Amino acid sequence: MPARVHAILVVRPDGRTPAAFHLRRTLAALATQSRAVDALTIVLCGDDERAAEVAGDSTAESVVRAPASTCFADAVALVSPRLDGDALWLLAQDTAPEPDALARLAGALELAPSVALVAPKLVRWDDRSEIVSLGLGMTRLGRTVEHAAGELDQGQHDGTEDVLGADVRGILVRSDVWQTLAGLDRALRGADEGLDLGVRARLAGARVSLVPGALVATASDGVAGLPSPLTGQRRRQRAFASRTAQLHRRLVYAPLAAVLLHWLAILPLAVWRTLVHLVGKQPGLIGPEWAAAFVAWVRVRAVARSRTRLASVRTQSWAQLAPLRTTRAHLRERLDEDPEAAAGIRIRSELRFFSGGGAWLVLAALAVSVAAFPALLAWPVLGGGALQPLRSTVVQLWADATFGMRALGAATVGPADPFAAVIAVLGSLAPWEPSRALVALWVLALPLSALGGWFAATRVTERSVLRLAGGALWALAPTFLIALTNGRPAAVIAHLLLPWLFYAGSVAHRSWAGAGAASLLLIGVVATAPVLAPALGALWVAALLVLIVLRAGHGATRLIWTLVPTLCLAAPLVWHAIHARDLWTLLADPGAPWAGPQVAADAAGRALLAAGIPTPDLAGWATLLPEGPTWWVPLLAAPLALLALAAPLTQRWAVGIALLLVAAFGIATAFAAVGVAVAFSEATSVALWPGTGLSLAWLGVVGGAVVALDAGLAPRLALVRGLSAFAVVAAVAVIAVPALTAGARGTTLLTSGPASTLPAYVAAEGRDDPDIGTIVLTPQNDGGVSARIVWGGSETLGSQATIVSTRTDPTAQDTAIAELTADLMTSAADDIVADLAGYGVKFVLLAPAAPPESDAARALRLSASTALDQRETLDAVGDTAKGALWRVTTEVAPRPTESDAVEGLAALIAAVQLVAVAAALLLSLPTAASRREARRTPRVVGPHWREGR
Repeated sequence: MPARVHAILVVRPDGRTPAAFHLRRTLAALATQSRAVDALTIVLCGDDERAAEVAGDSTAESVVRAPASTCFADAVALVSPRLDGDALWLLAQDTAPEPDALARLAGALELAPSVALVAPKLVRWDDRSEIVSLGLGMTRLGRTVEHAAGELDQGQHDGTEDVLGADVRGILVRSDVWQTLAGLDRALRGADEGLDLGVRARLAGARVSLVPGALVATASDGVAGLPSPLTGQRRRQRAFASRTAQLHRRLVYAPLAAVLLHWLAILPLAVWRTLVHLVGKQPGLIGPEWAAAFVAWVRVRAVARSRTRLASVRTQSWAQLAPLRTTRAHLRERLDEDPEAAAGIRIRSELRFFSGGGAWLVLAALAVSVAAFPALLAWPVLGGGALQPLRSTVVQLWADATFGMRALGAATVGPADPFAAVIAVLGSLAPWEPSRALVALWVLALPLSALGGWFAATRVTERSVLRLAGGALWALAPTFLIALTNGRPAAVIAHLLLPWLFYAGSVAHRSWAGAGAASLLLIGVVATAPVLAPALGALWVAALLVLIVLRAGHGATRLIWTLVPTLCLAAPLVWHAIHARDLWTLLADPGAPWAGPQVAADAAGRALLAAGIPTPDLAGWATLLPEGPTWWVPLLAAPLALLALAAPLTQRWAVGIALLLVAAFGIATAFAAVGVAVAFSEATSVALWPGTGLSLAWLGVVGGAVVALDAGLAPRLALVRGLSAFAVVAAVAVIAVPALTAGARGTTLLTSGPASTLPAYVAAEGRDDPDIGTIVLTPQNDGGVSARIVWGGSETLGSQATIVSTRTDPTAQDTAIAELTADLMTSAADDIVADLAGYGVKFVLLAPAAPPESDAARALRLSASTALDQRETLDAVGDTAKGALWRVTTEVAPRPTESDAVEGLAALIAAVQLVAVAAALLLSLPTAASRREARRTPRVVGPHWREGR
């Protein structure tokens, strides 16, 4: 055995437990060693008086004081010049050796003269059956690999001796080797210190050996080695230290010719690893990654010192270390290990989409959709209601979704509606003809709705019959079917996305995959239904408070993230509204403004809203039975509502209350929205559509009813449960009959096309040139005239902008266009066509007034037609289905372009939004690790009130 062993014990108050508490046990363990230490030096970092008192009462030969910021390597270096012994034993306040630990370590060092250092088996402080560390390996790129961390100690690794390195805690090093290697590398700052020491010892011709029989308990306070990842701060600290050490060692170990390449690759690698962390559902590691990259990038002198130290002792080639490196196959085997799966532990049940009837429900909904809308299968473009064609190319679709020049107005510059991005995504699914994607959406709307409802039901019940009922009820929602038959694309898309938002959002606190998916879905819901933003925001705040109060904030960061991408996309529009001092415009329904049928803002109208019906025709029953009684129609929704109200009375009362809260916010949104107008279509005010609020309310009501049937009846009453679910679905199906038969009866507002809102002559020229300008003049039945400039071949769904449709105060451009229109329609006025061409306008369209045309509108149209015919620089193209068309024959100026400042701002906004969406998308992508984690949690949210604690 070594003649003398000098133990160095470093104490620093870094842990969650007071340093004195761990120090007492460590000192007691040293006092009971069967082979006592010959010298003990305690290095006390900081001004912890209790730790100083404990150290002063110990048998240590000396106590060295150091600043609290002193790292382990620096603390050991303070004692190194005064070493008194043949071997050095490195300990910290939280490393308590077993009584025979030193005897075993010293014996192993004595028996093998070629061994430079020996390392014990580190076990948990409070459970010696779990291994904390037993040898370290390293990949070719310098990644540190633990050989047995986290495993139960069953002696499976006790035969291992030669390793590349080991955890620095508890190692016993020969004093002469320690002096030759110049101790620990201080630049590592607490990570991989033992591994680096072992690598240098190996390159100096010595060996590193394990002594599995020597046990040292460690609490992982972080004084020596890495801290245990018990808190978010510790996880970030651990990640920063590990990555900093890896980058430093890579620069130190690399051949001289490759050092510059490694140094230049640090920042690009940080970008790549940022994406990897997002895909791996570890966004908390992004900050430490960049901090470590910056530290490694600027710490050139530390790298030079470490390379010099390594070169001075190296006598062996790197090839000698190859057998001890961790291979890719071994690393993959370690990463694929899943102890819980191997033990058969699986909390989550099977999905049972096919065996539970979910697939049959979707197929049945598809059959109903084809039967209800058979003509849509042959239509290339969908029209009617608020529907409009889409841009002809994908590039134009995405151009409408960016900040800059809008497609309506003379030179309107401003933010795009987030809805334009939703339309761009939809149109990109059919790049050869984007408008067909909207037709396909209408055909598939019913099965997609049933699919979303079924998956949302899996979050509240495991019973197949109730999942089927939930999917059917969601697909048969009156507000959804009315939006389908009336042509409200934003409301339809919002209804399709809401169940998926519930599916992902209800588990967003559990995993980053759920949070990422929920953040993307929230973008879509708020973009298609801005009126839901206050309700969703209130629900988000309530969920956050629940996490803070009941779960001590666990999962709150993930929930907070769900809001970030939506804020990034909505920020330009919000800023514009703040600048315009009109925040109410943010609630405007996106897309083409259309004053379609909806209930009145009176008691009768609100009663229909309470029944889930947003139109005064009782979901179509008033037209189906024009002479018959229809008072019973709203009562068909009563059984569903009663079941939802009973949900808080069941064993799963917490879930029932949460779902009723969702329903309450939805109903409140519908009540507040009805009759409120913030947008305009020519001279007609357009009220907010209350149907999207009813969709949110329907989500809560259906969920509450499913919970009531699931938890309110005993398991033996399966037949009663099934019959109850069938009765509720049948009642709602009766409400849906008029909407599902509207196509066959010819009462639907859907039409085939038009392919363009402008004449075919203009559409042909503007199909591939979005800078073709057309001024559309529309006489109003109340005596005025509407004038708007349309760019491209048509007004499109994605090119609509609420900053235009909600504007109440005219801009200077609006005033100029109004004056130009008045002169253009007056025969006595000077030739104004040149001014019109100066705006880039090439065509003039005199559109008919909305039917029935009033006498005033007809007189104004005829006088305007006469005035336009008399203009020498206007060439009459002729009468078209869209109105009378003239072409400007003078030289037309180019369309006004954006300034450099606007283009720069647009690029910045697009970059921020793309980063936010890309981060959310990467977080939402499933990985093997996220799937394993999901299997350890129940699919149903809130099986009882203690869930999640």
